[in-house]
Amino acid sequence: MSIAIDTNVLVRILVQDPSAPEQCTAARRLVADATAAGESLLVSLCALLETEWVLRSRYKVGRQAMATALIAMLETPGIEFEHDATVEEALYLFDQFPSADFADCLLCARAIHLGRSRFVTFDVGAARLPRSELLR
Repeated sequence: MSIAIDTNVLVRILVQDPSAPEQCTAARRLVADATAAGESLLVSLCALLETEWVLRSRYKVGRQAMATALIAMLETPGIEFEHDATVEEALYLFDQFPSADFADCLLCARAIHLGRSRFVTFDVGAARLPRSELLR
């Protein structure tokens, strides 16, 4: 059996939210049960993007803590990303280009991994990313 997880499950895995202790316990149990059964939990790129937004906006997680959490997820047995190479590239860009937010880094990384030669944006910070350009 394969399992894909929603943003709210992923957030509960990462954050011990005192307003939802039962959900946090259930999410962590899901990881443990899936790992014990040799199954992986799939995190889609959309769920990852939404998770970053929730952690940043609702839980006020800072840039470095965000990167650390995402790296930890990449290294967690039993958690699988839709496309590891895209996530790794996005984290690299996020580290190297502080003017770009994670969403821009993920979008740019995905474009690169899909074989696109350019990532075009109106966002000045995102335009500093490799293969990116500001549309005028």
